[in-house]
Amino acid sequence: MLELGGKAAGTDGAPEALIKDVTEATFMADVIDASHEVPVIVDFWATWCGPCKTLGPMLEKAVTEAGGKVRMAKVDVDRNQTIAAQLRIQSIPTVYAFYQGQPVDGFQGALPGSEVQAFVDRVAAIAGDGGLAEAVAAAEELLAEGAAVEAAQTFAAILGEDPKNAPAYSGLARAHLALGEIDQAEQFLEAVQPEIARAPEIEAARAQVALARQAAEAGPVVELRAAVDHDPDNHQARFELAKALHAGGEVEAAVDELLELFRRDREWNDGAAKAQLFTIFEALKPQDPIVLKGRRKLSSMIFA
Repeated sequence: MLELGGKAAGTDGAPEALIKDVTEATFMADVIDASHEVPVIVDFWATWCGPCKTLGPMLEKAVTEAGGKVRMAKVDVDRNQTIAAQLRIQSIPTVYAFYQGQPVDGFQGALPGSEVQAFVDRVAAIAGDGGLAEAVAAAEELLAEGAAVEAAQTFAAILGEDPKNAPAYSGLARAHLALGEIDQAEQFLEAVQPEIARAPEIEAARAQVALARQAAEAGPVVELRAAVDHDPDNHQARFELAKALHAGGEVEAAVDELLELFRRDREWNDGAAKAQLFTIFEALKPQDPIVLKGRRKLSSMIFA
């Protein structure tokens, strides 16, 4: 809980501007007026309420990780009975979300962490993102067209507005890769903020960095193909062939070689074929036909 003018306990030092204790005297300014800027989640609680002690920290964590897209007000119903009566709070915990001065969402009782996160995400999205999603899409288009420098500049500008924008963070790392700056991309991803470190976009960029490293060391496809044709059980040669094929842009052929290696010896080199397949899958979009087909074939072999 917050002490006025201090930090929120259990929120890794969340600034007072994001999470506040609110009283009857400050409710209008900290909730109604503030909700004209960003949505405000109000947590009605009491010291004697057991579920409140679980729900409150989960809400605070999710609000903190939203990075300013939503704020939180905590109202002790025992000390602020007038507010509780006006809003007809009949049981606690009760949570309301306000936007543009009006309640727009809410729930009663404790919820599991996943549902609390979904609620905060939903509320944070009410106000939109100021056009950042469109800016990310434009930067992605620039990157796809080969304008890596311009794309990098756009991604960097987006991060200036929202430092926790995982798609922009991933995009900037991939722009470095497109410019052949593997070290810079890797260093950039190592410095990613903890709140988005496991976002799918960040994981995909990490996978692309790993594959770019391999591409720089890939051997000649012709020689590796000859070695595999000469001895189909030369697993190292097949593994290197898959890396070389991927480096040359033959992604589906690389996946096929890794699947064949897995079929022949799934435990070879501590399951290297499966691990490499997952790296390739992570680097691609989840609905990419190569991913869907490859995962389906891999699953059929695992559960055969």
